[in-house]
Amino acid sequence: MNRHLFADRRTAGLRLGMEVAKSEFADPVVLGLPRGGVPVAAAVARALGAPLDVIVVRKLGVPNQPELAMGAVGEDGALVLNHGVIRYAHVGEHELRAVEARERGELERRVETLRRVRPREPLAGRAAVIVDDGIATGATIRAAIQVARVCGATTVAVAIPVAPPDVVAELRADADTVICLEQPDPFWSVGTWYRTFDAVSSAEVVDILRTYPAADR
Repeated sequence: MNRHLFADRRTAGLRLGMEVAKSEFADPVVLGLPRGGVPVAAAVARALGAPLDVIVVRKLGVPNQPELAMGAVGEDGALVLNHGVIRYAHVGEHELRAVEARERGELERRVETLRRVRPREPLAGRAAVIVDDGIATGATIRAAIQVARVCGATTVAVAIPVAPPDVVAELRADADTVICLEQPDPFWSVGTWYRTFDAVSSAEVVDILRTYPAADR
């Protein structure tokens, strides 16, 4: 298998946008996960001629293994927990709540910054198309799905360039539609499948949101 399936996030978004457009979602809103998902989402939104927004979530990392997700938090109080990871890592209730409080604080700071640039796009009665640059475990995207449903989306779709096949299968129980271009096995990591996978800065996210045309509603 070609190790570099995508040149960069923008080209991944262009390919993904062509695939998402085939679904013909009614009145869609494209929601990028900051930060890496936003450049991909912008390309998808342009392909659909749809509004672009963000859906802000934060991973809850195991205290001594922060890259291992034991859950995620999102706007509107959304909380998703991976109880299997919590048991495996022997994370107690006090530790869990401390991590949750810290990540909610960071989430609120990010929301405040981003919402000054791009007020929340209404989701009630619309299709929410949640986009990231790839998925490793699915914890963060599940929180995003929960947030979109809380906000009244009638259809929730997940669109990603690359993810492990088992995670894609699991997400089909949470989302109404899952669109994934590539499902390599073994997976390794999201960045493995991009030729260029530089970190996306907060300034880049703000610039994308500021320059993308505002919805005429």
